[in-house]
Amino acid sequence: MRVLVTGAAGFIGSHLCEALLQRGYEVTAMDNFDSYYDPAIKRRNISGFQERVRLVEGDIRSEKALGLALKDVDAVAHLAARAGVRASLGDPGLYVDNNVGGTQNLLQAMVERDILRLVFASSSSVYGSRTSGPFREDEPVLEPVSPYAATKLSGEYLCRAAHKTWGMQVSNMRLFTVYGPRQRPEMAIHLFARLASKGLAIPRFGTGESVRDYTYVADIVEGLIAAIEIPCGYRVFNLGNDNPISLNALIAHLGQALGSSIRVDSHGDQPGDVPRTWASIDRAKEELGYSPAVPLEAGLERFVAWLNQQSA
Repeated sequence: MRVLVTGAAGFIGSHLCEALLQRGYEVTAMDNFDSYYDPAIKRRNISGFQERVRLVEGDIRSEKALGLALKDVDAVAHLAARAGVRASLGDPGLYVDNNVGGTQNLLQAMVERDILRLVFASSSSVYGSRTSGPFREDEPVLEPVSPYAATKLSGEYLCRAAHKTWGMQVSNMRLFTVYGPRQRPEMAIHLFARLASKGLAIPRFGTGESVRDYTYVADIVEGLIAAIEIPCGYRVFNLGNDNPISLNALIAHLGQALGSSIRVDSHGDQPGDVPRTWASIDRAKEELGYSPAVPLEAGLERFVAWLNQQSA
């Protein structure tokens, strides 16, 4: 099978490309190498496999770039997006343009070329602010509390419309707090580890009792590939770890992986943040064979080893 991965040079996208290549897929990698964070990091992400993919440097908002990327493709894994809950508060229009407009451009271009198999990377943020869990895919009310979350839910609705209107086979994958090697530098685990390794205090927003379902990137990739291989008509899947822990507990585990204590600089609650994420993964287990295999402690140790290698 020939697969296009959009956002291929990013954190999750680069891991997905590698895993697809290892399984014998032909891969087209598309990325616009934007400046949300240092494009050199993204170049480094793909350096190990760049010669084995067909690389298209372009934006999903460009019809010309999409035409090049979709040539001779059977399925699409759509990971390209403007990322970041907090950053979306400052420029929501940019997020709508990229994540909603770009996704619709891709869907239209796929239909015009009779490419009808899509895996869409959505987000746990679509569930909004909840105090209990686990979160189930069939919950009737979704209340996103940030522009980023709203654009991801909008993307899901566009994908559902593409299924109803054009018969596109779509798996909407709600990803829960993904971490691991190549994680974006502003994300909590990466930021905390860098600061703590220099003996600096980390910024902690709120009391530290917020809860997240941290999921190692290799487990996420397994779920994405299963969705590529098992078309489901139209289906929504959670990809998480079903083992949420508090921010304070995460900081303690990260300190153990680093081999040092972590000093905390406390701040007030951050707008756009939610108190809890927690994935029900029963559907993904039953229909995709999804089974996360990397516990948090092991995943943090792998991340720290990668980070140390980067700074060596």
